[in-house]
Amino acid sequence: ALLILIAARHFEAVEPRNRQPSSLVLVSKKLQFCIIALRIVQVASRISSFFSSRHPCHTATRASARIRQQSVSRASDTPWGPSARAKPSGHTAAPAAMAEDKPQPGTLEDGMDVVKGGWFTELSTMWPGQGLSLEVDEVVFRERSKFQDVCVLKTKAFGNVLVLDGVIQTTDRDEFSYQEMIVHLPLCALPSPAKKVLIVGGGDGGVAREVARHLTVDTIEQAEIDEMVPEVSKKLLPNLSLGFKDPRVALHITDGIKWVTDAEEGTYDAIIVDSSDPVGPAEVLFEEPFFRAMHRALKPGGVVCTQAESLWLHLPIIKELASMCHRVFEGGSVQYAYTTIPTYPSGQIGFMICSKAGPNGEQLDSRVARQPPPQREDYPALRYYNQELHAASFVLPQFAKDALSDSLTYK
Repeated sequence: ALLILIAARHFEAVEPRNRQPSSLVLVSKKLQFCIIALRIVQVASRISSFFSSRHPCHTATRASARIRQQSVSRASDTPWGPSARAKPSGHTAAPAAMAEDKPQPGTLEDGMDVVKGGWFTELSTMWPGQGLSLEVDEVVFRERSKFQDVCVLKTKAFGNVLVLDGVIQTTDRDEFSYQEMIVHLPLCALPSPAKKVLIVGGGDGGVAREVARHLTVDTIEQAEIDEMVPEVSKKLLPNLSLGFKDPRVALHITDGIKWVTDAEEGTYDAIIVDSSDPVGPAEVLFEEPFFRAMHRALKPGGVVCTQAESLWLHLPIIKELASMCHRVFEGGSVQYAYTTIPTYPSGQIGFMICSKAGPNGEQLDSRVARQPPPQREDYPALRYYNQELHAASFVLPQFAKDALSDSLTYK
């Protein structure tokens, strides 16, 4: 508008005020003015379109609008509420029709929209009003499996990132803080080294890698339903999938719930559930029948460790889960621990660690590390877990301690 005004002033100045211009000259001047004004408007429009398409907020707004349209009640409105992770699952899909008042899993498209501006933002109704953004160099892999959208992004800050249904699962940079803790908290707490371990889910291979550090384990069975996840991990996440090379690891592409249910009573020393969240198809992995099946499959004194959400986002979920575990593991013990991890919502995620009563009714205090940190010369050294952190991870902030005190065995 300013440039058009300057052009108008110019045309007034070039024509002497004391002389009346001819009609032909006047028409010519007006036509020149209109052409210049039109060109200025066109250039301004192109500049505006360029900068708005480059700005990440432009694409994020469209994705956010869809999220807001899909949003559902928050954690306080339902027993399970929204959840924080959607790890590779080890179970069959639930019926497509789900209650309208339950949160829905996110989609890859919601976050991928933002990649157009060079950034991926993790948007979901499971953590409304917030989203972690990562600058993306390249979409390395993207395909839909039988169960979910599978994507690997190459990012500037976190290396390769595995994304399932629009939710970050693991990254090259920070995966070890989750993988090490979900495995070594239960296995190092056992009074005797575990011999037979079951992994449910965990298709990226990180849990198998950490269990394989324990050279005293004879058998490592894994039940993962989506064969695409381990295949992609082997190609694009080699540091995570290292454990699949261990001959003790037997990977079964199958329904994890059925695997546990079909197991003979007293089969496993430990069961580690690197599961999806209690949303949609994965909800059954947080329900009582599955936990009773795991209790039955454990040997006396055996231990279960399952992904158990964020204290900051999903305390109602954790409280309900702890109460259920208290019923199922009667005579045993129930504890909650947590770890920090930058790329999970709120930067924190927890673990529910439950033990079956021992042969003589003993209760395992999982806060105590009885086994030394595992070492393997052919593996990278541990980067997160140690015995001091083992004990510290069970120390809860007061708000969480108050909420869970009725269900935890050791306060």
